[in-house]
Amino acid sequence: MVRVVPMASSIRPTLSSLLKFSPPRLSFFHLPSPSLSQSHSCGLKASRGLRQDANSAIMMAAGNGPQSVAAENVLDWVKQDNRRMLHVVYRVGDLDRTIKFYTECLGMKLLRKRDIPEERYTNAFLGYGPEDSHFVIELTYNYGVDKYDIGTGFGHFGIAVDDVAKAVELIRAKGGKITREPGPVKGGRTVIAFIEDPDGYKFELIERGPTPEPLCQVMLRVGDLNRSIEFYEKAFGMELLRTRDNPEYKYTIAMLGYGPEDKSTVLELTYNYGVTEYDKGNAYAQIAIGTDDVYKTAEAIKLAGGGKITREPGPLPGINTKITACLDPDGWKSVFVDNVDFLKELE
Repeated sequence: MVRVVPMASSIRPTLSSLLKFSPPRLSFFHLPSPSLSQSHSCGLKASRGLRQDANSAIMMAAGNGPQSVAAENVLDWVKQDNRRMLHVVYRVGDLDRTIKFYTECLGMKLLRKRDIPEERYTNAFLGYGPEDSHFVIELTYNYGVDKYDIGTGFGHFGIAVDDVAKAVELIRAKGGKITREPGPVKGGRTVIAFIEDPDGYKFELIERGPTPEPLCQVMLRVGDLNRSIEFYEKAFGMELLRTRDNPEYKYTIAMLGYGPEDKSTVLELTYNYGVTEYDKGNAYAQIAIGTDDVYKTAEAIKLAGGGKITREPGPLPGINTKITACLDPDGWKSVFVDNVDFLKELE
Protein backbone atom coordinates (compact mmCIF):
# COMPACT_ATOMS: atom_id res chain seq x y z
CA MET A 1 0.00 0.00 0.00
CA VAL A 2 1.46 3.32 -1.03
CA ARG A 3 1.80 5.88 1.72
CA VAL A 4 0.21 9.17 0.67
CA VAL A 5 1.31 12.34 2.46
CA PRO A 6 -1.37 15.07 2.57
CA MET A 7 -0.27 18.31 0.97
CA ALA A 8 -1.04 21.86 2.08
CA SER A 9 -4.12 23.46 0.63
CA SER A 10 -3.29 25.52 -2.41
CA ILE A 11 -6.82 26.77 -2.99
CA ARG A 12 -7.95 27.74 0.48
CA PRO A 13 -4.85 28.41 2.62
CA THR A 14 -7.03 29.88 5.37
CA LEU A 15 -8.24 26.35 6.19
CA SER A 16 -4.86 24.98 7.21
CA SER A 17 -5.37 24.43 10.93
CA LEU A 18 -6.75 20.90 10.92
CA LEU A 19 -6.95 18.47 13.83
CA LYS A 20 -5.19 15.13 13.67
CA PHE A 21 -7.18 11.94 13.98
CA SER A 22 -6.30 8.38 14.80
CA PRO A 23 -8.22 5.84 12.72
CA PRO A 24 -11.36 4.43 14.36
CA ARG A 25 -11.55 0.76 15.10
CA LEU A 26 -13.91 0.00 12.23
CA SER A 27 -15.89 1.94 9.68
CA PHE A 28 -19.62 1.54 9.52
CA PHE A 29 -19.79 3.07 6.05
CA HIS A 30 -17.54 0.82 3.96
CA LEU A 31 -18.85 -0.26 0.58
CA PRO A 32 -17.18 -3.55 -0.38
CA SER A 33 -19.53 -4.32 -3.23
CA PRO A 34 -19.58 -2.10 -6.34
CA SER A 35 -23.09 -3.31 -7.07
CA LEU A 36 -24.65 -1.87 -3.92
CA SER A 37 -27.69 0.27 -4.60
CA GLN A 38 -27.20 4.01 -4.49
CA SER A 39 -29.38 6.61 -2.90
CA HIS A 40 -29.36 9.35 -0.41
CA SER A 41 -31.45 11.61 1.66
CA CYS A 42 -30.98 14.46 4.09
CA GLY A 43 -32.95 16.61 6.31
CA LEU A 44 -33.86 19.22 8.86
CA LYS A 45 -35.76 22.48 9.10
CA ALA A 46 -33.81 25.63 9.75
CA SER A 47 -34.32 26.05 13.45
CA ARG A 48 -32.23 23.76 15.60
CA GLY A 49 -33.05 23.87 19.30
CA LEU A 50 -31.85 21.62 22.05
CA ARG A 51 -32.96 18.06 21.68
CA GLN A 52 -36.56 17.71 22.88
CA ASP A 53 -38.03 14.64 24.40
CA ALA A 54 -40.65 13.24 22.07
CA ASN A 55 -41.91 11.18 25.03
CA SER A 56 -43.57 8.03 23.78
CA ALA A 57 -44.39 9.39 20.32
CA ILE A 58 -42.81 6.42 18.65
CA MET A 59 -44.90 3.97 20.66
CA MET A 60 -47.98 3.21 18.61
CA ALA A 61 -49.41 0.62 20.92
CA ALA A 62 -52.99 0.86 22.10
CA GLY A 63 -53.53 3.18 25.01
CA ASN A 64 -50.90 5.69 23.95
CA GLY A 65 -53.30 8.00 22.17
CA PRO A 66 -54.41 8.34 18.55
CA GLN A 67 -51.88 7.29 15.95
CA SER A 68 -52.20 10.64 14.17
CA VAL A 69 -51.15 12.48 17.34
CA ALA A 70 -48.16 10.17 17.81
CA ALA A 71 -47.13 10.68 14.20
CA GLU A 72 -47.37 14.44 14.58
CA ASN A 73 -45.15 14.31 17.66
CA VAL A 74 -42.47 12.25 15.92
CA LEU A 75 -42.43 14.46 12.84
CA ASP A 76 -42.23 17.54 15.05
CA TRP A 77 -39.27 15.99 16.90
CA VAL A 78 -37.41 15.72 13.57
CA LYS A 79 -37.39 19.52 13.33
CA GLN A 80 -35.67 19.77 16.71
CA ASP A 81 -33.15 16.97 16.22
CA ASN A 82 -29.48 17.95 16.07
CA ARG A 83 -28.61 16.93 12.53
CA ARG A 84 -25.57 17.54 10.40
CA MET A 85 -24.39 16.14 7.08
CA LEU A 86 -21.30 14.11 8.04
CA HIS A 87 -19.83 12.77 4.82
CA VAL A 88 -20.54 11.55 1.31
CA VAL A 89 -19.43 8.08 0.22
CA TYR A 90 -18.44 6.96 -3.26
CA ARG A 91 -16.19 4.45 -5.03
CA VAL A 92 -13.01 5.11 -6.96
CA GLY A 93 -10.76 2.93 -9.12
CA ASP A 94 -7.34 4.12 -7.87
CA LEU A 95 -7.29 5.46 -4.34
CA ASP A 96 -3.81 6.98 -4.34
CA ARG A 97 -4.42 8.70 -7.68
CA THR A 98 -7.62 10.26 -6.34
CA ILE A 99 -6.00 11.33 -3.07
CA LYS A 100 -3.20 12.99 -5.02
CA PHE A 101 -5.69 14.90 -7.18
CA TYR A 102 -7.84 16.05 -4.25
CA THR A 103 -4.91 17.20 -2.13
CA GLU A 104 -2.80 18.81 -4.86
CA CYS A 105 -5.56 20.24 -7.07
CA LEU A 106 -8.51 20.81 -4.73
CA GLY A 107 -6.58 21.70 -1.60
CA MET A 108 -8.14 19.03 0.60
CA LYS A 109 -6.40 17.30 3.48
CA LEU A 110 -6.06 13.55 3.86
CA LEU A 111 -7.64 13.13 7.31
CA ARG A 112 -7.20 9.39 7.70
CA LYS A 113 -6.82 6.22 5.70
CA ARG A 114 -7.73 2.66 6.63
CA ASP A 115 -7.06 -0.66 4.90
CA ILE A 116 -9.22 -3.71 5.66
CA PRO A 117 -7.50 -6.56 3.80
CA GLU A 118 -9.76 -9.30 5.17
CA GLU A 119 -12.71 -7.58 3.48
CA ARG A 120 -10.66 -6.41 0.49
CA TYR A 121 -11.30 -2.70 0.61
CA THR A 122 -9.59 0.54 1.65
CA ASN A 123 -11.14 3.82 2.80
CA ALA A 124 -9.74 7.35 2.75
CA PHE A 125 -11.35 10.41 4.35
CA LEU A 126 -10.57 13.83 2.89
CA GLY A 127 -11.87 17.33 3.44
CA TYR A 128 -11.20 20.90 4.54
CA GLY A 129 -11.53 20.37 8.28
CA PRO A 130 -11.90 17.73 11.02
CA GLU A 131 -14.69 15.19 10.76
CA ASP A 132 -16.33 16.21 14.01
CA SER A 133 -17.20 19.62 12.57
CA HIS A 134 -16.93 19.45 8.76
CA PHE A 135 -18.57 17.63 5.88
CA VAL A 136 -15.97 15.31 4.34
CA ILE A 137 -15.52 12.80 1.53
CA GLU A 138 -15.18 9.07 2.20
CA LEU A 139 -13.57 7.28 -0.74
CA THR A 140 -13.87 3.51 -1.08
CA TYR A 141 -11.48 1.40 -3.10
CA ASN A 142 -12.48 -2.25 -3.58
CA TYR A 143 -9.55 -4.50 -4.36
CA GLY A 144 -9.25 -5.24 -8.06
CA VAL A 145 -12.05 -2.91 -9.20
CA ASP A 146 -10.60 -0.05 -11.22
CA LYS A 147 -13.69 1.41 -12.87
CA TYR A 148 -17.29 2.25 -11.96
CA ASP A 149 -20.34 3.57 -13.76
CA ILE A 150 -21.30 7.01 -12.44
CA GLY A 151 -24.63 6.92 -14.29
CA THR A 152 -26.83 9.85 -15.23
CA GLY A 153 -28.47 10.56 -11.85
CA PHE A 154 -25.46 11.87 -9.94
CA GLY A 155 -24.70 15.50 -10.74
CA HIS A 156 -21.67 17.01 -8.99
CA PHE A 157 -20.04 18.15 -5.79
CA GLY A 158 -19.66 21.85 -5.04
CA ILE A 159 -16.53 23.51 -3.65
CA ALA A 160 -16.44 27.15 -2.57
CA VAL A 161 -13.19 28.94 -3.49
CA ASP A 162 -11.99 32.51 -3.12
CA ASP A 163 -10.95 32.85 -6.78
CA VAL A 164 -12.33 30.44 -9.39
CA ALA A 165 -9.94 31.58 -12.14
CA LYS A 166 -6.86 30.95 -9.99
CA ALA A 167 -8.20 27.60 -8.85
CA VAL A 168 -8.74 26.55 -12.47
CA GLU A 169 -5.21 27.66 -13.40
CA LEU A 170 -3.79 25.48 -10.66
CA ILE A 171 -5.89 22.46 -11.62
CA ARG A 172 -4.97 22.86 -15.28
CA ALA A 173 -1.26 23.08 -14.39
CA LYS A 174 -1.58 19.83 -12.46
CA GLY A 175 -3.14 18.10 -15.45
CA GLY A 176 -6.76 18.32 -14.29
CA LYS A 177 -9.65 18.27 -16.74
CA ILE A 178 -11.61 21.54 -17.08
CA THR A 179 -15.10 20.95 -18.50
CA ARG A 180 -16.43 24.49 -18.05
CA GLU A 181 -14.19 27.55 -18.03
CA PRO A 182 -14.66 30.21 -15.32
CA GLY A 183 -17.55 32.58 -15.89
CA PRO A 184 -20.94 33.70 -14.55
CA VAL A 185 -23.57 31.04 -14.04
CA LYS A 186 -26.28 31.07 -16.69
CA GLY A 187 -28.87 33.65 -15.72
CA GLY A 188 -26.87 34.91 -12.74
CA ARG A 189 -23.72 36.61 -11.51
CA THR A 190 -21.96 33.96 -9.45
CA VAL A 191 -18.68 32.92 -11.08
CA ILE A 192 -18.31 29.16 -11.46
CA ALA A 193 -16.30 26.53 -13.32
CA PHE A 194 -16.55 22.76 -13.69
CA ILE A 195 -13.81 20.17 -13.48
CA GLU A 196 -13.62 16.36 -13.43
CA ASP A 197 -11.57 14.15 -11.16
CA PRO A 198 -9.70 11.07 -12.49
CA ASP A 199 -12.81 8.87 -12.13
CA GLY A 200 -15.11 11.32 -13.92
CA TYR A 201 -16.86 12.80 -10.89
CA LYS A 202 -17.74 16.44 -11.57
CA PHE A 203 -16.91 19.29 -9.22
CA GLU A 204 -18.42 22.77 -9.46
CA LEU A 205 -16.06 25.49 -8.27
CA ILE A 206 -18.13 28.35 -6.82
CA GLU A 207 -16.59 31.76 -6.19
CA ARG A 208 -17.54 32.71 -2.64
CA GLY A 209 -16.07 34.59 0.30
CA PRO A 210 -14.58 32.85 3.34
CA THR A 211 -16.79 30.01 4.52
CA PRO A 212 -16.52 27.44 7.32
CA GLU A 213 -17.69 24.72 4.91
CA PRO A 214 -15.85 24.77 1.53
CA LEU A 215 -17.22 21.36 0.52
CA CYS A 216 -20.60 22.95 0.12
CA GLN A 217 -22.89 20.99 -2.22
CA VAL A 218 -23.97 17.55 -3.37
CA MET A 219 -26.16 17.69 -6.49
CA LEU A 220 -28.47 14.81 -7.42
CA ARG A 221 -31.13 14.59 -10.11
CA VAL A 222 -34.71 13.66 -9.20
CA GLY A 223 -37.82 12.77 -11.15
CA ASP A 224 -40.39 14.80 -9.20
CA LEU A 225 -39.03 17.89 -7.46
CA ASN A 226 -42.12 18.67 -5.36
CA ARG A 227 -42.24 15.09 -4.13
CA SER A 228 -38.56 15.20 -3.17
CA ILE A 229 -38.86 18.56 -1.40
CA GLU A 230 -41.79 17.30 0.65
CA PHE A 231 -39.89 14.15 1.59
CA TYR A 232 -36.72 15.91 2.69
CA GLU A 233 -38.62 18.54 4.64
CA LYS A 234 -40.98 16.14 6.36
CA ALA A 235 -38.95 12.95 6.83
CA PHE A 236 -35.51 14.49 7.24
CA GLY A 237 -36.46 17.89 8.61
CA MET A 238 -34.41 19.78 6.04
CA GLU A 239 -35.19 23.39 5.27
CA LEU A 240 -36.02 24.42 1.72
CA LEU A 241 -33.54 27.26 1.28
CA ARG A 242 -34.52 28.32 -2.24
CA THR A 243 -35.68 27.13 -5.65
CA ARG A 244 -34.82 28.42 -9.10
CA ASP A 245 -36.61 27.61 -12.33
CA ASN A 246 -34.76 27.89 -15.64
CA PRO A 247 -37.38 27.43 -18.37
CA GLU A 248 -34.90 28.46 -21.06
CA TYR A 249 -32.74 25.45 -20.20
CA LYS A 250 -35.67 23.28 -19.06
CA TYR A 251 -34.65 22.52 -15.49
CA THR A 252 -35.48 23.53 -11.92
CA ILE A 253 -33.28 23.28 -8.84
CA ALA A 254 -34.01 23.24 -5.12
CA MET A 255 -31.48 23.81 -2.34
CA LEU A 256 -32.16 22.06 0.97
CA GLY A 257 -30.10 21.70 4.10
CA TYR A 258 -29.55 22.22 7.80
CA GLY A 259 -28.25 25.75 7.54
CA PRO A 260 -27.54 28.61 5.11
CA GLU A 261 -25.67 27.89 1.89
CA ASP A 262 -22.70 30.08 2.77
CA LYS A 263 -22.08 28.33 6.08
CA SER A 264 -23.07 24.68 5.64
CA THR A 265 -23.24 21.88 3.11
CA VAL A 266 -26.50 21.69 1.19
CA LEU A 267 -28.28 19.21 -1.03
CA GLU A 268 -28.99 20.51 -4.52
CA LEU A 269 -31.81 18.63 -6.24
CA THR A 270 -32.24 19.09 -9.98
CA TYR A 271 -35.35 18.31 -12.00
CA ASN A 272 -34.98 18.23 -15.78
CA TYR A 273 -38.28 18.86 -17.53
CA GLY A 274 -39.96 15.60 -18.52
CA VAL A 275 -37.31 13.27 -17.06
CA THR A 276 -38.69 11.07 -14.30
CA GLU A 277 -36.03 8.35 -13.95
CA TYR A 278 -32.22 8.20 -14.04
CA ASP A 279 -29.55 5.53 -14.19
CA LYS A 280 -27.68 5.65 -10.86
CA GLY A 281 -24.77 3.47 -11.93
CA ASN A 282 -22.68 1.83 -9.19
CA ALA A 283 -20.16 4.55 -8.29
CA TYR A 284 -21.94 7.07 -6.05
CA ALA A 285 -23.18 5.52 -2.80
CA GLN A 286 -24.71 7.64 -0.06
CA ILE A 287 -24.63 10.53 2.37
CA ALA A 288 -24.24 10.04 6.12
CA ILE A 289 -26.16 12.31 8.50
CA GLY A 290 -25.86 12.67 12.27
CA THR A 291 -28.89 12.35 14.54
CA ASP A 292 -29.57 12.20 18.27
CA ASP A 293 -31.82 9.14 17.90
CA VAL A 294 -31.77 6.66 15.02
CA TYR A 295 -34.93 4.94 16.31
CA LYS A 296 -37.06 8.08 16.15
CA THR A 297 -35.44 8.97 12.84
CA ALA A 298 -36.51 5.66 11.30
CA GLU A 299 -40.02 6.05 12.67
CA ALA A 300 -40.29 9.54 11.19
CA ILE A 301 -39.19 8.28 7.77
CA LYS A 302 -41.85 5.59 7.89
CA LEU A 303 -44.55 8.01 9.00
CA ALA A 304 -43.66 10.64 6.40
CA GLY A 305 -44.07 8.21 3.54
CA GLY A 306 -42.33 8.20 0.19
CA GLY A 307 -39.12 6.65 1.46
CA LYS A 308 -38.01 3.15 2.41
CA ILE A 309 -36.04 1.90 5.41
CA THR A 310 -33.29 -0.42 4.16
CA ARG A 311 -31.71 -1.04 7.55
CA GLU A 312 -33.76 -0.99 10.71
CA PRO A 313 -32.27 1.15 13.50
CA GLY A 314 -29.88 -0.46 15.93
CA PRO A 315 -26.22 -0.99 16.85
CA LEU A 316 -23.74 -2.44 14.39
CA PRO A 317 -22.22 -5.77 15.47
CA GLY A 318 -18.79 -5.42 17.02
CA ILE A 319 -18.67 -1.65 17.50
CA ASN A 320 -22.19 -0.87 18.80
CA THR A 321 -22.53 2.27 16.69
CA LYS A 322 -26.24 2.84 16.14
CA ILE A 323 -27.38 3.58 12.58
CA THR A 324 -30.38 3.34 10.29
CA ALA A 325 -30.45 3.57 6.49
CA CYS A 326 -33.12 4.54 3.98
CA LEU A 327 -33.90 5.37 0.36
CA ASP A 328 -35.62 8.56 -0.78
CA PRO A 329 -38.45 8.48 -3.38
CA ASP A 330 -35.89 8.31 -6.21
CA GLY A 331 -33.83 5.58 -4.61
CA TRP A 332 -30.97 7.77 -3.32
CA LYS A 333 -29.55 6.36 -0.11
CA SER A 334 -28.78 7.99 3.24
CA VAL A 335 -27.40 6.58 6.47
CA PHE A 336 -28.25 8.20 9.80
CA VAL A 337 -25.65 7.80 12.56
CA ASP A 338 -26.01 8.35 16.29
CA ASN A 339 -24.17 11.60 17.13
CA VAL A 340 -22.58 10.33 20.34
CA ASP A 341 -21.48 7.05 18.77
CA PHE A 342 -19.98 8.88 15.80
CA LEU A 343 -17.79 11.04 18.05
CA LYS A 344 -16.66 7.94 19.95
CA GLU A 345 -15.55 6.38 16.67
CA LEU A 346 -13.34 9.39 16.02
CA GLU A 347 -11.56 9.18 19.38
